[in-house]
Amino acid sequence: MLKTLKNDRIPGEGYVYVSYGHTKYLKHTLASVATLRRHDRKRPIALLCSQKQKDILEEKGLDSYFTVIQVLPEEHCSIVGFKHNVYQYMLFERNLYLDSDIVWCKNPDSLWQSFGIFDFTITGNLVSDNFFGSAKGFGVLKDIILGRRKRTLKRFGLNYLSRVQSGLIFAQDYSQTRKVCVLASEMLDRKFETHFQSRKMEQGRTEESCEWSLAMAMSKLNNPVYPWLQGHNSPQLDYISDLTEHDDEFEYVTCKYYCDDFMYSLRGLKSPKVRSILLKIFSMVPGKSDFLITTPYCIHFGWYHEKVPFFVFAESNWKKITHNHEGLKANNSTSSDVNELSS
Repeated sequence: MLKTLKNDRIPGEGYVYVSYGHTKYLKHTLASVATLRRHDRKRPIALLCSQKQKDILEEKGLDSYFTVIQVLPEEHCSIVGFKHNVYQYMLFERNLYLDSDIVWCKNPDSLWQSFGIFDFTITGNLVSDNFFGSAKGFGVLKDIILGRRKRTLKRFGLNYLSRVQSGLIFAQDYSQTRKVCVLASEMLDRKFETHFQSRKMEQGRTEESCEWSLAMAMSKLNNPVYPWLQGHNSPQLDYISDLTEHDDEFEYVTCKYYCDDFMYSLRGLKSPKVRSILLKIFSMVPGKSDFLITTPYCIHFGWYHEKVPFFVFAESNWKKITHNHEGLKANNSTSSDVNELSS
């Protein structure tokens, strides 16, 4: 049994997952946990979930996958509802909050060491691009021509705007974490004063984004982001099918990583054919085509059109662990019957 601190925070480092809504998200979380436990069997894992999902875990005997399980209040069962309130869920001395659509690829010990210098941080890039929080198609040209990004920064008294990727959030200082979260909520309430648009306007998205508001709050408070793209030391990379090699269980993963930031940013283009054409064109510039093959700490299935391989893996993992548990229950039942007959 883990001993808690006076403020009820568990000593040391720990992972925090969140799951609510459809049961499929619980399956995604357990799939991510399965890959994490391949590389880290010592740090505790907490789950914040709905009462319904907690009941499912207990019914199927899967609650043992987590050190801590807490029911998440209904008002925090959303992307913004939770990530703008992570300061209320600092369960460990040092917390790493994770999206459920993440696959772990290697031992995270050195990643924890590098996070340790921050009071609060989110993976991201120091400078956001014009697509961040705004139109994802040609509509972004209107923002550029009218200088909307620049006007947003001026209106809020910001000198820069980072691009955060909130699949990994680290927090160890309550005061700083609370400041960022509270200010991010205030920024979101003033969305009409910005150039940002609702994420729900994107195909397949049903929840509002928390990222541009967190990025603005971190900029206002001079809170640094954790560098997202670091070559071999990247904390996470996006799953892009034609840039990623892996087996069905994601035990062996490698990613093609373009050393030039602009070239690597082309991964966001939905069409591999268009991306290939552009890569060939820009490769005429020396150094633009340089790339390395690397294994990040984790891969994130953040792009909606690239999620299918993770869905398949999550379903396969769910069937395996539930089948194993049912077999264990059957064996225990048989042993009990035999013992009763023997007595």
